[in-house]
Amino acid sequence: MLTRRTFVGGVATTALGSLGLPSLELFAQGTPPARPRDQRPPDDYDTLAKLANNENPYGPSEAVLQAMTKAFKYANRYGYPDGNLTEQIAKHHGVKTEQVMIAAGSGEILDVCCTALLQDDNKKIVGADPSYEILYSQASSLKAGDTIRIPLLADFRQDIPAMIRATKKNHRQIGFVYLCNPNNPTGRIVTRDEVRQLLDGIPEDVPVLIDEAYHHFVEDPAYETSMKYVTEGRAVIVARTFSKIAGLAGMRLGYAIAPREQLQVLRPWATGSVNACVRWGGVAALADKEGEARVRTATLEQRKKAVSELKTLGYDCIPSETNFFMVHIKRPVQPVIEEFRKKNVLVGRPFPPLNESLRVSVGTPDEMARFMVAFKEVFATKAAARG
Repeated sequence: MLTRRTFVGGVATTALGSLGLPSLELFAQGTPPARPRDQRPPDDYDTLAKLANNENPYGPSEAVLQAMTKAFKYANRYGYPDGNLTEQIAKHHGVKTEQVMIAAGSGEILDVCCTALLQDDNKKIVGADPSYEILYSQASSLKAGDTIRIPLLADFRQDIPAMIRATKKNHRQIGFVYLCNPNNPTGRIVTRDEVRQLLDGIPEDVPVLIDEAYHHFVEDPAYETSMKYVTEGRAVIVARTFSKIAGLAGMRLGYAIAPREQLQVLRPWATGSVNACVRWGGVAALADKEGEARVRTATLEQRKKAVSELKTLGYDCIPSETNFFMVHIKRPVQPVIEEFRKKNVLVGRPFPPLNESLRVSVGTPDEMARFMVAFKEVFATKAAARG
């Protein structure tokens, strides 16, 4: 019988594995490329509370599942109708089709930007620290120039004036500026005014890659998407993903919106390996506003509830506008991660230099309840040990 689990798992494995693509960990928001997959049997894996990788715990909506199921009939074809995915994305954002590039997750967009923009002349990235570490790791693997990492401010926001200064100082060495907005792992936004301050403050020929993987969860009115800068003709590349709000992390679908001239530089490095099923799923996800709203509402409700309960226990969280949060646990994270794992709760990895802050993805109500039980047990045990 076709189930949500067998459909998503089976098609993702077949479609990606047969194409010889790199491990999914390379592209997953929140999962380092060097970390091996969980090797537990499938049934054991299903019993875990999976709060480590910022996934949508509810999975694709019924509309998206139906669209992907119907697309199975194209599984044996190279050329097939794809629901006009590029056209639908362009229409969704009010841009031209030539300003859209589809990829196997927004992770591939980031990977392509590194390959296309850094390899010549030992170029560097300017970006916040910590931010999406896999991007920086990819740059290092290309033997590109060292990333210029700008420490976060005391309130965990990205330091835009410092990014501007670093970019201007190293102008000819900069391949692009990276802005994860909201930022992973902190969940903090860069306001609309700060984004414009950055774009106006750096040389206009320096591309800015703005990663909006968590855009759909933001409530703060000071935030806005940066899509408008593409239509203004700025050197801006906006990366989006269907992995989060649409629940398609295992199926791999994302895209970039950028000026035509910028995409001409990137396209030769893209794999073009997006499968038939997820193309139709993406079209359905764009149209499924009710499904998107359900996930957003449930996620924000569970995040706020967990943050409130943790505060009651005496643990503060960084203000988050995403489907995850960071809680300051007042001790090194790594041993605590292992304690949670023993209780079948997966939580985020360390994010230096925030070595005493634990990133927790927002799961289902059941998963979050299990997290809170485990949290109280882990920290009660540690308190008893100190006593």
